[in-house]
Amino acid sequence: MSLVDYLYQNAQRYSSKVAVVCGDRSLTYAQLWQEVERRSHDFRPHEVVCFRSSQDIDFLVTYMAVHLAGGVAAPLEHGMPDALFEEICGRLREASDGIADILYTTGTTGQSKGVMVSHRALIADAENLIAGQGFSHDLVFVVNGPLNHIGSLSKIWPCIILGATIIIIEGMKDLNAFFHALDYSPSSLHTPPSSLHTPPSSKQKFATFFVPATIRMILQFAPDKLASYADKLDFIESGAAPLPQADMLRLCELLPKTRLYNTYASTETGIIATYNYNDGRCMANCLGRPMPHSHVLITSDGLIACQGDTLMSGYVGDPELTATVLRDDTIFTSDIGTLDEEGMLHLSGRASDVINVGGFKVSPIEVEEVAMSNSMVSDCICISAAHPVTGRALKLLVVTPSGQTLDKRSIARYLADRLEPYKVPMLYEQVDTIARTYNGKLDRKHYQ
Repeated sequence: MSLVDYLYQNAQRYSSKVAVVCGDRSLTYAQLWQEVERRSHDFRPHEVVCFRSSQDIDFLVTYMAVHLAGGVAAPLEHGMPDALFEEICGRLREASDGIADILYTTGTTGQSKGVMVSHRALIADAENLIAGQGFSHDLVFVVNGPLNHIGSLSKIWPCIILGATIIIIEGMKDLNAFFHALDYSPSSLHTPPSSLHTPPSSKQKFATFFVPATIRMILQFAPDKLASYADKLDFIESGAAPLPQADMLRLCELLPKTRLYNTYASTETGIIATYNYNDGRCMANCLGRPMPHSHVLITSDGLIACQGDTLMSGYVGDPELTATVLRDDTIFTSDIGTLDEEGMLHLSGRASDVINVGGFKVSPIEVEEVAMSNSMVSDCICISAAHPVTGRALKLLVVTPSGQTLDKRSIARYLADRLEPYKVPMLYEQVDTIARTYNGKLDRKHYQ
């Protein structure tokens, strides 16, 4: 069955159940199907439909309607310049049979690439999430991230398959709006947004997906408010970038009954592995066991390779580039990892990010992980910088809590107590912000 087959099935089974909510508008499964069916007449089979991503119900209707018409959905970044939007649309005319979506990567390691995701991979991703994280028919999932990226879009898929409810909000700049979503009940659609001090009342189970930067923001500005929803939050998934262990431990403390997942996924590999770090061990950089449709192996170079039904079909219009990462039904990533005796995947960083200092290879993620456990560090990034004596040296850029001045000697001593000497940065600089990509990853390319 395809995703639209499941939508049609649920429109019959759960016709009056709310499928999607955005602001004060909502559609039941029957109404959503009617909207999708009506919109589908605007599209043609095999047509690649480019449209700007938006955080609203219209996005979901358009996305599903393209699939129903037998077309290929190519959601592009909302703020993409018009010239680039038109250029991409001009290149994407038709796609191969079996392709559901063309998703563009964020391009942190080079030019953005169009990744072809098949209907088979889409359903396999959804079934991996259902098995690995316990999505259910009764769940309400709050989508807060851009729907042209797999991090948020992939959560739509299991919800549609199971007949769960989706709430779409416009990012996380307004924490009131997020917490108001957690107060959702069918009768609450027309109530004003709750304040940060209004306690939750409903027993409905909720889940959401956060990038690490969002988690850090909530932990800084609204930890008590988050804790007040501990009995309602069924699970929270994080992805797109490593989550500092200090933040993991804090979330476990605030949400002792909530399943908290770190997930290994990418647009090219699909959803591969997940780990509930609220298991009493809270293992840093652990991404759990591969899920049912996936298999992981470690190459002789120590890099992660993935197999299974979730893999991309290739980069659109670029078989040569595809062949550099997809060979023998295996995606060869640039991620450094290991598998432990329990079959759990552990991530050490990206091969391209490793910094060579004086003949020693340093993963900046390890340095950042330790630095983030210090209370004087709100955010940071470890980079390679010029040094008058050694030529190159590790440099730590640090954002401090509001109003504080970075004590460079203190942070250097803190790191020296916890890292091998060659991993301790020689240079430190206090900055106002750390550059990140649209979906929350550290933008290392910005500092090259």
